[in-house]
Amino acid sequence: MKVVAYHSGIPPKNNSPEKPLILSNFIQGVVQLGNIGTNHYQPTLQDCDLAVLQGFVHANSKNTPHLLFRRQVIDRQKLTKAHTLIVDSNLFLFQTASKRNTPGNYLRYSLDGVFRDTGFYFDKDIDPNRWLIIKKHLAIDVKSYDTRGNFILLCLQRNGGWSMKHQDVIEYAHRTIRQLKSVTSRKIIVRGHPGDRKTMARIAQEIKYPNVEISSNPDIRDDLKNAWASVTFNSSPGVASLIHGVPVFQMDQDLNYSMYSEVANTDLTQIENPILFDRQEWLERIAMCHWSFDELTNGTAWKFMRKYI
Repeated sequence: MKVVAYHSGIPPKNNSPEKPLILSNFIQGVVQLGNIGTNHYQPTLQDCDLAVLQGFVHANSKNTPHLLFRRQVIDRQKLTKAHTLIVDSNLFLFQTASKRNTPGNYLRYSLDGVFRDTGFYFDKDIDPNRWLIIKKHLAIDVKSYDTRGNFILLCLQRNGGWSMKHQDVIEYAHRTIRQLKSVTSRKIIVRGHPGDRKTMARIAQEIKYPNVEISSNPDIRDDLKNAWASVTFNSSPGVASLIHGVPVFQMDQDLNYSMYSEVANTDLTQIENPILFDRQEWLERIAMCHWSFDELTNGTAWKFMRKYI
């Protein structure tokens, strides 16, 4: 079996040593287990059973060279009936104070896509011990649901991106706040995406309602304290919310875009009566696609993944 890690899919101005290490560590594990593994640095296509990409590319992504090359790799793999392994963000990233993928450098891995209807997240055969390992390593404390919360946390996403389906996030915020105000008198706290500074400035200028506040907390865990419920479109703050015992309302009605749709409420008119889903099976499921750098390097991750290739 031949595995090629394509370093030309990394953004050219990348200054994070982690991104190339994701690829080189994975290849080290492949070789460790006796398969053929290659780090490929040129923007040329190679014949292989598995292509490894740091990041994905979407239908409406920008036409930058590294994104166009990712598309070429994915299309080539489909044409040859081979697979692509896509490395994405860690759903438990909120647990690390630095907001980088430490400790352990856990990341999320999927085959051939990043949506639940197009990609495979290695969750066909669930091993409950996988969740126990990650829970212990990252010191995750799954809190019981607390029904004493007194406000609603509205978590916003990057503006105009693929996950927002190219909606303007400010318009989405206005619409959602109006919906919430029609069904509840609770305070609403708006949390912008911390990596989208331009939109954060717009939020401060344009979101002005009675009993609505804008959060300035860098750490989402501070915003979740004493929250009654959180509202997301489809993004990862929903994971942090559920682990902290705060029920989530997912506004994206296409449930394939979220990694927590099976444990999310979807009817905002029921904000005062959220369903408190059992989260155990869901946590065990999402743990199956998370692997640490050590597990890449020593071949543990590859030993698990290759049976699905």
